[in-house]
Parts: sequence; structure tokens; C-alpha cells
Amino acid sequence: MSLALTALVAFLLTALLTPVCRAASRRLGWVDHPDTRKHHRAPVPRTGGIAIFVGYAAAMGLRGEWAILPAVLAAFGTGLLDDLVGLKPRTKISGQILAALLACGAGVQIFGAGAWWHTPLTIIWLVGCTNAVNLIDGLDGLAAGVGLFAAGAAIGTGNAALGVIAAPLLGALLGFLPYNFSPASIFMGDCGSNTVGFLLGCCGVMWTGKSVSLAGMCAPVIALAIPILDTALAIVRRFLRNEPIFAADCGHIHHRLLARGFAPPKVAAILYAGAGFFACLSVLLTNGTPNRGAVLAAFGVVIWLALRYLRYEEFACVRTVILGGMLRRALSADLFVREFEEAIREAGSIEECWCALEDHGRRVGLCGASMQIYGRTFSAPFREPETSGDSWSLRVPLNGAGIVELDMPFGECSSVVPLANSLRIVLAPKLETLRPQLAFAAAAGRRTR
Repeated sequence: MSLALTALVAFLLTALLTPVCRAASRRLGWVDHPDTRKHHRAPVPRTGGIAIFVGYAAAMGLRGEWAILPAVLAAFGTGLLDDLVGLKPRTKISGQILAALLACGAGVQIFGAGAWWHTPLTIIWLVGCTNAVNLIDGLDGLAAGVGLFAAGAAIGTGNAALGVIAAPLLGALLGFLPYNFSPASIFMGDCGSNTVGFLLGCCGVMWTGKSVSLAGMCAPVIALAIPILDTALAIVRRFLRNEPIFAADCGHIHHRLLARGFAPPKVAAILYAGAGFFACLSVLLTNGTPNRGAVLAAFGVVIWLALRYLRYEEFACVRTVILGGMLRRALSADLFVREFEEAIREAGSIEECWCALEDHGRRVGLCGASMQIYGRTFSAPFREPETSGDSWSLRVPLNGAGIVELDMPFGECSSVVPLANSLRIVLAPKLETLRPQLAFAAAAGRRTR
């Protein structure tokens, strides 16, 4: 059976089965309910991946290609269980790893099965691609359309083994996509996104073959640039925000475009154009264009421009911290605080504690400071603010024994929080140990009088 006929079989079966899945899902209550992160206003059936899987598996079976189907079934089954009963992230990853192991057993391995690390690398790639497509499946027609372009690029390489995997996927996505355009009447669900992402990952492995050239390794990454970039951005954003990696948010690429004022169909069209562009670049790299450097440069420029346009606040903050001097100031403040804590530990009297605070307060840029402890008051101005009212004060209680008040100019507060913590954690206990010394000095003064 030719690749064209394989794609046609997958297309027809998927197109015929998708309405059946839609009706059955509604009767069984397998629907996706709207919430604040989603754009549909009524429940939508969410198991369109069943039609994609059946169409793909049937087309592969008619060709007599059975080796990879158990792995695809494992990926599909994991997604279907997540759609129906909900799985914990650890369980989902375990199912995806099982699918990847089955694929490795079927001969789908990066660089072949020569070295021991080829199998772990293949598993990481396949699981990553599976989740990447799952993450972009948040807008009508997006995951199916992006997958369609990537599958088309795989077929365009002329690699026969790669075409066997990609052609029925192309046909199945073509059969499903008319039902998934905005407003979608059915979603592919996790059972669909897992299947599509896993198969695209397998295409990437077959794409590289045994190549160790830069072009051979970059081509499948470029073909899947949109889901891979979206996943990488999600991981970095959540890390910078100190949020769980698997937490849902509204910061994906399609969310950013929606926030820029584009309607959902326009967002899908923009990302389709990007996916088509990247697909063309990947085919050019694979088919031996003499200007591979220019192709890679064009890819890098487009990614850079896209990131600037999306305006992620997290990366703007990182740029400010690194290039704006905040990192250097924070490191300097931390060093000053460490030196202050060491000086407090070595102090032998309350006066020496105050001298340490006065010395380090000047160095970190305080306008002034005062300390009231055990009936005694210490106070000193360090510098005048540039304008009246251009400073603020922070009162730090010292375990009930007294207080320290810090006067800080606006715009230079990177050190005040660690310094305030040191006052509570280091200075207060130190002053408590010096209290008997103070009482002894007071008693000695009374006896002298």
C-alpha cells in the first residue's frame, strides 16, 4: 500500500469516526466543561483522540506495520485514562515512559541502539514531545494544525521509513481537523494530544536516523519548534515564579497572543503560519540545502523576534536583574549582611553591636538608623535623602527587648530585607547575652556612688 493510500485510509476513517465519538461522548458525559482558562462557553466532547487513534492504527495495520502500534496504544491509553478519571502527573509520566520503552523495543531509537545512553535519550525525547503537544492543546484546532504541518514536513524529507509513520498521522489529523476548528465541536483530549505528540516524537527519532550532523539533529527540533518552545517557556516561567512545573497557567504562547487582542481563529492562523514556516526550514535542512547556516540563522531570528513580541514579564525581570545591576547589588548586599552578622557575633558589648550596625548601615546605603535597647538609645544619620520625603522607615522589634529603626531611600532597598532578618536572627540573641553585662555595670555604678 502506498503512502498516499495509507493517508487516505486514515483520513476517511477518522473523518467518519469523529462524529460518532462526539455523539457517544455527549451521551456518556465525557465532556470538557468551561472555566476561566478556557474559551468555550458550553461543554464540549473531549475524546476525539479515539477517532485519531483508530484511524491511524487501522491504516498502519492495513500496511502490515504492527511493531510500533503497542507503543502508540500505551500513549493513547494513558491519555484516555487521564481524560476519563484524571491521573496524577507521576502516573501520566509513567505511562508515557512505558510507551517510550515499547517504542525503543520496536527499533525507534535515536542514533540506533549502539550506546547505553541512546535509550534514555530516546525516552526523554519521546516523553518531552508527548507533553509538548499536550501543553499547546489549549486552543481550537491548534495542536491538530501544528501536528499536521510537522507530519507534512516529515513526509517532505523523502525518508521512506519516516513516511510510513507520518503519512497515516497526516491523514488522521486532516480527517479530525474540520471538527476541531473554532468553534470546535469536539476536542482531541489527552488521548489525542498524547497520541499525536508521541507519534511526532517517533517521527523525530526516525528523522535523525543515525545522523550526528547539526542539520540532522536540528531538523526535527525545528519542525516541532512551536510545541517545544512553548514547553520550554512554561518550564522556565514556572521555575522563575517558584511554581510547580506541572501547574496550569495562562502564560502559553496562544494565551499571550490572545492577550494581545487577537481572536482565537486569528491566533490559530498565526501559529499555523509559524508551524508552516518551521516545517519548510526543517525540510530545507534535511534535503541538503547549501545554505544551512542561513536556515539556522533565520530560525534563530524568528524565535528572538517572537519572544520580544510575546513580552513575557518573567524574562523582562531577568533582564532587569542581570543587565540592570540588580544582581550585582543583591550580591553586594548579601556580602555586607554576612560581614555584619560576623561583626555582631564578635562584639563584646552593646556599644560594639551599635558600631557594627552603624558601619554596615552606611555601606548598604541607609539614610540613618536608631536602636533603643534596655533603656538606652543609639542614633545616627548616615546621609540626607535627595529630596524631602524621599525615604521610608522600617521598625524591627528585637524580641521584646527593644527596637531598631532603619531609614532607607526609595529605590535602594535590595539590602533592607536581609539586614532586617539579621537583626532579628543574629542581633537580638546577641543583645540578650549582653544583658547580664549591662546589669552588672549598672550595679557597679550604684556601689561606686
